[in-house]
Amino acid sequence: MLKEELEGLNISVGVYQSTEETFTIPLIPLGLKETKDVDFSVVLKDFILEHYSEDSYLYEDDIADLMDLRQACRTPSRDEAGVELLMSYFLQLGFVESRFFPPTRQMGILFTWYDSLTGVPVSQQNLLLEKASILFNVGALYTQIGTRCNRQAQAGLEWAMDAFQKAAGVLNYLKETFTHTPSYDMSPAMLSVLVKMMLAQAQETVFEKICLPGIQNEFFMLVKVAQEAAKVGEVYQQLHTAMSQAPVKENIPYSWASVACVKAHHYGALAHYFVATLLIDHQLKPGTDEDHQEKCLSQLYDHMPEGLTPLATLKNANQRRQLGKSHLRKAIAHHEESVRGVSLCKKLRNIELLQEVLSVAHQRSRLKYTQHQEDDDLLNLIDAPDIISKTEQEVEIIVPQFSKVTATDFFQKLGPLSVFSANKRWTPPRSIHFTAEEGDLGFTLRGNSPVQVHFLDPYCAAALAGAKEGDYIVSIQNVDCKWLTVSEVMKLLKSFGEDDIEMKVVSLLDSTSSMHNKCATYSVGMQKTYSMICLAIDDDDDKTGKTKKISKKLSFLSWGTNKNRQKSASTLCLPSVGVVRPQVKKKLPSPFGLLNSDSSMY
Repeated sequence: MLKEELEGLNISVGVYQSTEETFTIPLIPLGLKETKDVDFSVVLKDFILEHYSEDSYLYEDDIADLMDLRQACRTPSRDEAGVELLMSYFLQLGFVESRFFPPTRQMGILFTWYDSLTGVPVSQQNLLLEKASILFNVGALYTQIGTRCNRQAQAGLEWAMDAFQKAAGVLNYLKETFTHTPSYDMSPAMLSVLVKMMLAQAQETVFEKICLPGIQNEFFMLVKVAQEAAKVGEVYQQLHTAMSQAPVKENIPYSWASVACVKAHHYGALAHYFVATLLIDHQLKPGTDEDHQEKCLSQLYDHMPEGLTPLATLKNANQRRQLGKSHLRKAIAHHEESVRGVSLCKKLRNIELLQEVLSVAHQRSRLKYTQHQEDDDLLNLIDAPDIISKTEQEVEIIVPQFSKVTATDFFQKLGPLSVFSANKRWTPPRSIHFTAEEGDLGFTLRGNSPVQVHFLDPYCAAALAGAKEGDYIVSIQNVDCKWLTVSEVMKLLKSFGEDDIEMKVVSLLDSTSSMHNKCATYSVGMQKTYSMICLAIDDDDDKTGKTKKISKKLSFLSWGTNKNRQKSASTLCLPSVGVVRPQVKKKLPSPFGLLNSDSSMY
């Protein structure tokens, strides 16, 4: 019963179709997947305390922002703003996955989503279900945008075609990226059919765009629209064939398969009607471009009927009329099949607009045949050949442009994602108390953000206090340093002179440590000067297939260099003193590098 109700909702003209008064065949949208509430707070706060050794209460607002964003995604607006909302949450999930979901353990958060076609719930403790379902809803939202466009205007048809191509792109990306989805509406077989359906509807809008200014009763124009109609009929016939195959056949709404069949016959009928019109209504006259017409007619068919040639048929009025009437008979047969297809489906019988469009087209073909009907037509054994499909605008998948959506990492205060992620482990922060002896720190600095201790003198004050080679500096005198560059950390250390310095560091527990490509050292005797050692060491801990970020080298010629500074609020639970960085969330472009490479292992 639920499946039938969902089918009725998806096929309903009143729910998703354009509100304009139109005389166009309704299109098929996808309904959004529904979900249950999810509480991230307890699990994420525990993980922040356990894994990052941070005070979790500092992140309560960030967790609330994440949950508010998810809640808003349950009822997005049917426009570009709604699509951007869903895309931003999808990209945010990439950050969340990298920050809080280790590949070796379950986090205990249960995600429940309902199949959009059957209503069957699917529950998993797997963030990939959440990401896949959001992507499905992005594609579904594009289909709803496409069906709501005003197809009586050129701009509306352009928007509709674009929306269906984008929907096909998102659904195809979903099929290729998440290959083992537990929900049937996201299975590869079903997604393949849905992609075909979106491209078919996009091709239909191409035909409508050509016909919108009006179809002139002119030979070459009729050839063009006949082949365009044949193209639409062809893609819908392919779609109906795909819908009739197991295992899709058992789960695809019957009304959708019926619509595909109805449209295949309807547009096939239109193609034959237009060819009949160009043959019956247009006779070769003196001055007519015979060669051009002959070429067009020969390209209209795979082969001419037996005993006929293109030029001879064009010159012989009787042959033209007989061939034209054979096309009309085939058009009427297709019309009758489309009308019968509607009568066999309860859902389609309730769509008056569809029945009216089909009826008008059917009557037009019958009227034209009646006007030229003769007593000896039964002796005419010419069988109208199939019309070669052709289009001036082949629709294609538009790949989703995730890079155009800018997302803010809600949890960037935890530090740069290249180091502070769920799949890396490190020691709790250690406090190192030391002084710069005669202006010499006893170590150099390496990296961008976060900065590492490098070339550590084993007998310097910092080493004796517990510092180790490769330690990451997370704070100095309670000033958060996780997002500071080498020049900024060095400037901060210089500001203390020979006073006591408290520096907090962490050490990676992984077998390989992150290696960076910049190095600098500071000495009081070298005012406003750095000695630089450029390292060419590959980053070995890029284990999850994330895209490497290559930062431009900063100038070290001035202590005041603050270019390319990456800002972040302090994550330490101690009060900040000294140099305080503005608490501004950093806008991060969200590349696919944040999506684990094992996302296909559903």
